[in-house]
Amino acid sequence: MYQIGWFSTGRGKGSRDLLTIAHQSMHQGKLKATIPFVFCSREAGDAPGSDQFIELVKSCGIPLVCFSSRRFDRQKKRESPDEWRLLYDREVMKRLEGFPHDLCILAGYMLVVGREMCHKYKMVNLHPAAPGGPKGTWQEVIWQLIEDKAQSTGAMMHLVTPELDQGPPVAYCTFAIRGGLFDRHWKEIEGLSVDQIKSRQGEDNALFKLIRQHGVVREHPLVLSTINAFSQGYVRIEGESVVDSNGKLIPGYDLTEEIDRLVK
Repeated sequence: MYQIGWFSTGRGKGSRDLLTIAHQSMHQGKLKATIPFVFCSREAGDAPGSDQFIELVKSCGIPLVCFSSRRFDRQKKRESPDEWRLLYDREVMKRLEGFPHDLCILAGYMLVVGREMCHKYKMVNLHPAAPGGPKGTWQEVIWQLIEDKAQSTGAMMHLVTPELDQGPPVAYCTFAIRGGLFDRHWKEIEGLSVDQIKSRQGEDNALFKLIRQHGVVREHPLVLSTINAFSQGYVRIEGESVVDSNGKLIPGYDLTEEIDRLVK
């Protein structure tokens, strides 16, 4: 059985929902994989959201390892963030010794992973943009798409590297943000700058909300389909490269057609 190490800070509902869906899919036999451990970068009492996440993991019966990044050597973090990250990651790796894993998924993990951990574990992260698209948070991605007057966007799972959101795509899907309702909302903001849209409507802007809606509905299926692709051997990581079942280097595994079928 393919084994998925699960990393999360567990801040909000999205992190809980994703773990729940993955766990249920595995329990029901829809995914030929298992989760031998969950690592949470918060501990009980750190925050209400992560407390709920911790209780969820326990209710699923999954082994849980917690180590609070909030409490770990705050003085060192102020003095040298890079050294703090290295020391924190080393403590995490000590705590995870003995836990099996074929692949690690970062699902709402709010820390940048340092070089040593990237080299030790095969780790992939969900990013709310297509390969070559904007970097940053999902909010930053959408504003950049609007500023660029983009034709399409997507979501991807990418290899985790020490450089934030810079790792090569592992699996992805794309979708158009033109046509239908999109065209109507693009027309509504003609002649307005992003700064003007932000000041007048902010994230309540209809185009902003529609892009987010189409993106978020694809994120959970993309994570599950990526797990399936790895567990079935359709794609794998070799070093810092992504290859198909024949060992051929690929620019990510295109799951667009599969995700489109799942969200319709």
